[in-house]
Amino acid sequence: MAVHLIDSLIYQNSWGTLELRALFDDVPRTRSWLEILAVLAETQAAAGLIPADAAQSVASTCRAIELDASFFEEVRAGFEATNHSTLGLIRAVQRRCPHNSGEWVYYGATVQDITDTWMALVLQRVREIVGRELAEVETNLTRLASAHRDTVMAGRTHGQIGLPITFGYKAAIWAMEVRRHRQRLAEIAPRLNAGQLAGGVGSLSSLGPRALEVQKLFLERLGLDAPTISWTTSRDTLAEWFNLLALIASTGDKIGHEVYNLQRTEIGEVSEGFVKGTVGSITMPHKRNPEISEHLGTLARLIRHDTALVLESLVHDHERDGRSWKTEWVVLAEACMAAGKLLALLGVLTAKLDIHAERMRANLEASGGFVLSEALMLALAKRTGKQSAHTLVYETAMNAHGAGRGFKEAILDNAQIRAYLTAEEIEAIFDYQRQTGQCAAMVDQVLAELRNVDEPG
Repeated sequence: MAVHLIDSLIYQNSWGTLELRALFDDVPRTRSWLEILAVLAETQAAAGLIPADAAQSVASTCRAIELDASFFEEVRAGFEATNHSTLGLIRAVQRRCPHNSGEWVYYGATVQDITDTWMALVLQRVREIVGRELAEVETNLTRLASAHRDTVMAGRTHGQIGLPITFGYKAAIWAMEVRRHRQRLAEIAPRLNAGQLAGGVGSLSSLGPRALEVQKLFLERLGLDAPTISWTTSRDTLAEWFNLLALIASTGDKIGHEVYNLQRTEIGEVSEGFVKGTVGSITMPHKRNPEISEHLGTLARLIRHDTALVLESLVHDHERDGRSWKTEWVVLAEACMAAGKLLALLGVLTAKLDIHAERMRANLEASGGFVLSEALMLALAKRTGKQSAHTLVYETAMNAHGAGRGFKEAILDNAQIRAYLTAEEIEAIFDYQRQTGQCAAMVDQVLAELRNVDEPG
């Protein structure tokens, strides 16, 4: 029976991907732990810490164990009998080792040596997946920015129409945000690539005078870096990883929230690409809901709250504090899987987004021209001064609102304004395409940067 939705036979693929599940499920995680134990034994034998024949037996046994239901039941029973995180596993391996070679399983290491090293290994793969998905999203957004460089729409502030912009400008902002996440992903990689072999209090006291050499060789064999100093109680790098996931997820949430709002029936400027067979409502058959956009928000909230929990693990008592680092066990897979699903959905959303340019222009025109008040004020300011121009345009706009008149009509009928601006000058101002400022130029800058700058990482 699945207690968490992430393990539900029905709903699991809404909270993660099969690719990421293949990294975090019991079988792949335990297989990785056993490989770490095998490499540890081989490394220790090479350094003369344990007998070579015993190390060979331990390594062979670890790699040959069949991870079936009976093995996991045995490990579970051992854990519950001892209340120690890995003693059940140690004893299960020991029982399978020939002769007395099992005496040398897990020699001189502690729980976090195995779990932290596994975490560094699994996050290598997670970073590859996240990087791949981010690159796809960036490509989609770059295409949208280019295609809609000049597609005029309303720019909104405080939920209200403000000034004209282009949709390409909006998409280019998103694209640059994603590019910065890709840069952050490359920057964090060296800090996350350090493994762990430290012993009980981090001093490597159990590994003898060549301990640092053993540590380095052990981690090199696994494809990891040796830390400058043990990080048993220093969880800042992991917290940094979670914060990066929260940043990435929040960008996805931001884009989804924007689509959610712009897809509203009364706005209708963009919409999620419709997939035949998708049902929006079982009571209202006409509905085409922004399901992807909504779920981006759900996943992002989960990731942000998991991140807050990991921040708690930054505070440790002395050299080991299970209250802190064991919380990571709960949220590591959940946050990574949620982030992977979020990015996969964001890729679909940005690849299939429908842009309704006609509705964008219609909504601008429905504003009655008031959206161009800034352009009019600035043109008038060249002849009256800015403050006087603001007062004159403001009073005209408020009177027009009160009378239910269009802004352009009110301006053309205002003798004070007509004393400074001709009808032709006013007509030129009321051209939405000409009033998008430097949106197109900034889109060009973004496209040039994304095209010419070396790929992150």
